Amino acid sequence: MKAILVDDEQLPLQHLQMMLEQKIGAIKVIGTFTDPSKAIEMTPKLCPDVVFLDINMPQINGLEIGERLQNTDPSPEIVFVTGYDKYAVDAFELCALDYIMKPVQLKRLEKTVNRLREKIKVVQATAPETKPLVSIQCFNHLQFHLSGQGPQEIKWRTNKVRELFAYLLHHRNKTVDKETLLELLWPDCDLSKALPQLYTAVYLIRQTLKRYGIKTVSINKGNLEAGYRLTVESSLIDVDEWEQHLGQLAPPSHANIAEYEQVLAMYSGDYLGAYDYLWAEYERERLRRLWLQLAKKMSSFYQEAGKLEEAFRVNKRIQQLHPLEEDCYFALMQLYDALGDHAAVEEQYHLLTSRWEQELDSAVNPDITKWFAAWKKGTSLT
Repeated sequence: MKAILVDDEQLPLQHLQMMLEQKIGAIKVIGTFTDPSKAIEMTPKLCPDVVFLDINMPQINGLEIGERLQNTDPSPEIVFVTGYDKYAVDAFELCALDYIMKPVQLKRLEKTVNRLREKIKVVQATAPETKPLVSIQCFNHLQFHLSGQGPQEIKWRTNKVRELFAYLLHHRNKTVDKETLLELLWPDCDLSKALPQLYTAVYLIRQTLKRYGIKTVSINKGNLEAGYRLTVESSLIDVDEWEQHLGQLAPPSHANIAEYEQVLAMYSGDYLGAYDYLWAEYERERLRRLWLQLAKKMSSFYQEAGKLEEAFRVNKRIQQLHPLEEDCYFALMQLYDALGDHAAVEEQYHLLTSRWEQELDSAVNPDITKWFAAWKKGTSLT
């Protein structure tokens, strides 16, 4: 195993290196640093398995260094070494492998090294050999589709970890500053408590993606290290694919109506609809409106073409997703009238008026009411 040691004092560095290489063995120290910034710079180049890191250093806090080092790919395991046990909770919130008190005792260090060996064995045994194509589903539930596998709904450690991933995915390929993330997920926490939780959540996202073999999605520090950027490489995102197909549709015709049906079916639920994320509401509603415009075009085409069964199906689907959309009720009333199903016409009208009164405390479109009154009068004369 390869190790890097970071401490602002030279003597502890030499002592720890001697214990690791001579008394424990099987560990090669490939770098020792008293300058934390140099350690941060060299870690991606040296690719150590583990970094032994002092916490209490004058230039920069070791907890922040640990958080930065976990941004590297591949990220090393972190073992904190310090003379101050007040940092223990913060260290483990950062998901460090271990925490050792100074002066370092040989038996305690041996336990850490054994834990490290076991962790590396597990990672090597479960690491995927290739980077399979990944499709990310955002309609309704957040799921991943790996090539050759069925959909997987990721088991996140906590709901906040899932929401953090969803929010960064929502703003993919853009840097989101830490202050925004802290205000979103931990608005009532002090900064000293909220920051370690953010660091931990980011770490857990990385570990979760690694565990599921999703290598085309990564989280990195943004510009000037002010926030985080989620990058999606060689992955398909269903909402992007859907909107792209939607934009390529010509006006509906007999020649391309099958394409319309395919695009309509691709919309399998509202954007992140399974989760009550207020920040997703604008995008959710925008996509719903695009879908509604598509469905209305299809309804008009089917009605004009005399394809009543298809028109029924589309308007019933509109009614399910947009229960306050007047046009679908009116279309169904006209379709039922064409079939001579008078009871169904009345049912649709009364369903529409009751929903508008209960949900919106308003009357329906006067033109629909006028049509229904004329229709009612006409049926009473026959």
